[in-house]
Amino acid sequence: MRAVRWRFQRTVVLAVATGIVVGLAVALFEYVAAGMVLERILDARLAVQMAAPGVGLLLATLALRWFARRASPSTADEYVNYFHDRRRALPLWPVPGRLAAAAATLGLGGALGFEGPSIYLGAATGSAMQQRFQGWFGREETRVLMVAGAAAGVAAVFRAPVTGAVFALEVPYRHDLAARAVLPALMGAASSYLAFVAVRGTDPLLGVFGHPTFSTADLAGAVAVGLLCGVGARGFAAVVGWAKRLSRRSRVRVRLPAVGLALLGLAASSYAVFDASLTLGPGYQAITWAADPHEGLPLVALLFAMRFAATGLTLAGGGAGGVFVPLAVQGALVGRFVSGLLNDTQSSLFPLVGMAAFLGAGYRTPIAAIAFVAEVTGGRAGFVIPGLIAAVTADLVMGESSVSGYQQDRRAGHLERRLRLPVTAALVRDAHPVSPQTSLHDLVNVHFVSADARSVPVASDGHYLGMVRGEDVEHVEQLERDAMTVADVMTSLQPAELSWTMRRAVMVMRETGAERLAVVDHGRLVGVVTMTEILRLDDLLDGEDA
Repeated sequence: MRAVRWRFQRTVVLAVATGIVVGLAVALFEYVAAGMVLERILDARLAVQMAAPGVGLLLATLALRWFARRASPSTADEYVNYFHDRRRALPLWPVPGRLAAAAATLGLGGALGFEGPSIYLGAATGSAMQQRFQGWFGREETRVLMVAGAAAGVAAVFRAPVTGAVFALEVPYRHDLAARAVLPALMGAASSYLAFVAVRGTDPLLGVFGHPTFSTADLAGAVAVGLLCGVGARGFAAVVGWAKRLSRRSRVRVRLPAVGLALLGLAASSYAVFDASLTLGPGYQAITWAADPHEGLPLVALLFAMRFAATGLTLAGGGAGGVFVPLAVQGALVGRFVSGLLNDTQSSLFPLVGMAAFLGAGYRTPIAAIAFVAEVTGGRAGFVIPGLIAAVTADLVMGESSVSGYQQDRRAGHLERRLRLPVTAALVRDAHPVSPQTSLHDLVNVHFVSADARSVPVASDGHYLGMVRGEDVEHVEQLERDAMTVADVMTSLQPAELSWTMRRAVMVMRETGAERLAVVDHGRLVGVVTMTEILRLDDLLDGEDA
């Protein structure tokens, strides 16, 4: 009972506390960025709306440079990145600067989503909580509160606790789920949702209408939506990758004016065509506009292209925000297009199915996408089953692409994770090297003893020359060992470089039959790696699935 009570305290109590803090923090962030800034921008005159995204990108760049010490604009990707990095905790010093950059980007009309900073804020809060109470957790639970915090961030911003928990567990891998954090994720998401709605209310983000049935047309339409969303999500992932690379490599003085003018042109074009700046903000206005059955399909397709461009440009300009909502918006527009083709605009079935398919494929989170549909519709099977079909279809079309560059394919086995580590993880710097002029007598009676090994590296002035092994000396008669030196018997065994992975080092050791491998840096000996040290890497591997 004592063990049960202790586990309850460290997983449930701290996860709930994390969720409450995250829920309130996300509510405050959304109130400031959306309620106080974005709503006023959308109600301002056209000139202000056109100029606002460019100004937001400028402010975001300054915030990242001054307050975040030139950190990247990444938000949700930071959670995925540090989930897989077992040697470092998620750093807290860039958090204020990144949140300020996200508030500037989103508040002034950048075409990104609020879920990015919400996930990042949640993961940072959970990581800080885990560091504060690290003595409460074992080595296998190094990430549970960070996962709970990320789940809390998604649950709050979407008013969907199950979606938040599933997304946080599903997004680190393209074809797998994180383990050992299910209970903290669920508790963090639930408590965050309750804290958020206590402040911001329970109004749903999306309105759902209609009562679809399991007709052949509905199911065939779901497959069509899934195929189109899979293709669209692959293109979206490619554009996201291109935009992030451009943001990192281009000069600020060139990038910001060019992107600002392009976003200005998009806003002006949107106002001219749709009589509203539908390229601004996360995109909820675009979904509302598309829900009107009287809008023509060419305009729906045009809005899809314009929103696609607006999101890519915002990322290329260095904007901070998420792509969860932009993915969902693109999917809703695809679904609206298909519903128009099928002359079925009396329900929100296909737009909602499109959201699930595009989102699930883009982030490789089909289960979270289905959970989102279930929560938004109250679990109505007429929506959920077609959504499931579309999400699975889109995920199959997606291949190995993803909008997150930090996702891994699946949870690796213990040995595979060990071999993925850098060779420095098992580096022994006290290598006990010998000089090539050392006599074989001293090698056997002094150096082999001091190194506690039957092979030692040979170096001259710090430069690696080879290895000398016990079997190289055994055939030499005792009386001859005083007259012979290490240079007479040493082997020119290939050394490992500091950049090698453990897998490459083990392959060389297996091919040569060596028990130890020298590690060099530009020819200079820095240490050795041994099979014994490789087998002692449990501390780095514990908690891989937390």
